[in-house]
Amino acid sequence: MRIALYEPEIAGNVGAVLRLGACLGVGVDLIEPLGFAWDDARVRRTAMDYIDHVEIVRHASFAAFRQTIGSQRLVLFTTKSSGSSYDFAYQTDDVLLFGKESAGVPVEVAALCDAKVRIPIRADVRSMNLASAAALALGEGLRQVALLPG
Repeated sequence: MRIALYEPEIAGNVGAVLRLGACLGVGVDLIEPLGFAWDDARVRRTAMDYIDHVEIVRHASFAAFRQTIGSQRLVLFTTKSSGSSYDFAYQTDDVLLFGKESAGVPVEVAALCDAKVRIPIRADVRSMNLASAAALALGEGLRQVALLPG
């Protein structure tokens, strides 16, 4: 299982997701362009020394990323889905895709995903923080396929 971030805009969120990947043994794909300079100190400050314990793969575009995952299933987490992420049956090699903080993913990217799910939240709020959503999604996915560490 992997996490993929589509054009992330906030360095602190990326750092938190990198730390999550390090802690749970999951690689992180970053689909460019990024909304910040990669050498941004905020990424390292949030990820701390955990950044040295996670596989990070940067992709120049969504098309380049899509070519690298081959037949792996791409699962998009989106507020536009009605299917619950807790009712979804994860597979060990799923790639969990999260859109940019301000706009999610474009319609054409969503159309290329194999599945679309939503993390259930209260109706009177819009969305969850990217890093928090990734943690909930990855935790449930790894739990279902019995790959949680320790």
